[in-house]
Parts: sequence; structure tokens; C-alpha cells
Amino acid sequence: MSARELRGGPAADALLADARTRLSDLSATPHLHVIRLGEDPASVSYVRLKDKKAREIGLHSTVHALGEETSEEALLELIGTLNHDEHAHGILVQLPLPRHVSTEPVIAAIDPFKDVDGFHPSNVGSLWSGLPGLPPCTPAGVMAMLAHYGISAAGRRAVIVGRSNIVGKPLAALLLRADATVTIAHSRTPDLAQVTRQADLLFAAVGRAGLITPEMVQEGAVVVDVGINRVRGPERDRLVGDVHPDVATVASAMTPVPGGVGPLTVAQLLANTVRAAELQHYQRHAALRQATP
Repeated sequence: MSARELRGGPAADALLADARTRLSDLSATPHLHVIRLGEDPASVSYVRLKDKKAREIGLHSTVHALGEETSEEALLELIGTLNHDEHAHGILVQLPLPRHVSTEPVIAAIDPFKDVDGFHPSNVGSLWSGLPGLPPCTPAGVMAMLAHYGISAAGRRAVIVGRSNIVGKPLAALLLRADATVTIAHSRTPDLAQVTRQADLLFAAVGRAGLITPEMVQEGAVVVDVGINRVRGPERDRLVGDVHPDVATVASAMTPVPGGVGPLTVAQLLANTVRAAELQHYQRHAALRQATP
């Protein structure tokens, strides 16, 4: 068996096409604000990509490039200003933050209706409660990719290797909403291979190169590799996933690294920005109706 390749590009294009269509129904162009502290090369590159893609689909985009020494108080003040600006529809603070800035208070300070990363406690609660909100970008992008390729989670056994707040936990909530039976495995799971072999849908998101090997995968399983690991080579570094390439000999479908889940994360961020503008539009109209005698 040679696994069908689930490339993220076509699925991301479909997600962005839908976002463009929804833009035409809005009275104002959504405006994404990305805040970056410092000049970490990976963060600079990633923020530049977000800004470029936002402009390509017709969004307004502003990057706030702050010095690494920026205080937590100053960062919170900027977030507060954007929260009260009705022309700022999406707010994203690029992680990780410098050591002197605490991540949790910063995330909690963002208006949940503008939290396009989907990390605010209110959005996390909405996700697990089945309520409308803004989902974390990578897990939601994974679900969009499965839908694009016609892969249903309903009634299937899904195993997630990884329990992070960014991928593992929210992906479990989305899969439960899609009627999958979900198991989360992690570093303390005994006999990991026994657990992963039960999966019809296997998701790897731990950040360990080649962790998932062919003998850990059920014949015919769909395997989604969320891991991105930089491995040093004799001439240049290369990016590899958490799933060993030989898994393609037993899986029915599998995402490549790079070129798999990656494009979906940025596409979902932009879809979330459009969704945030929609939610704020409905919120303002509801407030006006309540204020009208």
C-alpha cells in the first residue's frame, strides 16, 4: 500500500476561497493586527507570511513590531487600545513571548471576539461546550483538511499523540464535535504503540522527529502529522515530521512534512479574522436592538 498524499495547499486554497466569499457580505473590510516582540527569525518570517496572505485575500493587516524589551504593561496597554477600536477586528500576539512577559495574562487580555488565535479562555470554553466562537487555527485547519479530502471522523476511533493547549486538546474537542471516539496519548502513556494501533485516524503532535513508525499504525489508517522538527544535515537543515516516512507503506492517507498541515494554519487564521468581523457585526447589531426602546 502507498498512502494517498494529503497536501495542505489545495485545502488551504478552498478555505481562503470561502473566506473571500464571506468578505463580500461584510460592510467593512476586516483588519488584522499582529503584535510581535523582538526579532526572532522564525517569528519575523511567520508574521511576514501572515501579513502577506492577509493582504492577498483582501484583508487589512497591520504588524506592530515592538522591541524585545517591551514591558508586559506596555503590551497590555496596546491590546486594550485595539480591544476598544471597532476598526480592529482581529488581534494576534505572536508566541513565544520574551521571558519577562507572562503569556497567560496577555492572552486573557484580548477581547474574545477578536482573539483570532482562539486561545482565550472564553473561546476554549466555547469550543468544549459546542458554542460559537473562534477555534485555534492549527486544529481547525486539520479538520478543514479532512473535510476537503472527504474524510469523515464520525463513528471512527481517533488517537491524538500530544496534549498541548495549542493542538492536542482543542483537536480532541473538534473531533468529539465531529462524532469521533477520541483518545489522547502523551509522554506518560504506557505502550504507546498499542494505543496508536487502534486508531482509524491518527494525529501526531508532539515535536519528536520520526516518533510514529509503521509498526505503530493500523493498516489503512489516516495519519495526520502536525509535528515540525528541524534536523541538522551535512549540508543544510531539513524539516521532518513526527511520523516516519515509511508509515506511508501502511497508511491509506498521510500528510507530508513540509506541505501538509502548515498551509492550513495560516489559512484558518485568516478565516478566523473574517469570522471575528462577522461576530462583532452581529454583536454590535444586537446591542443596538437592545438599546432601542
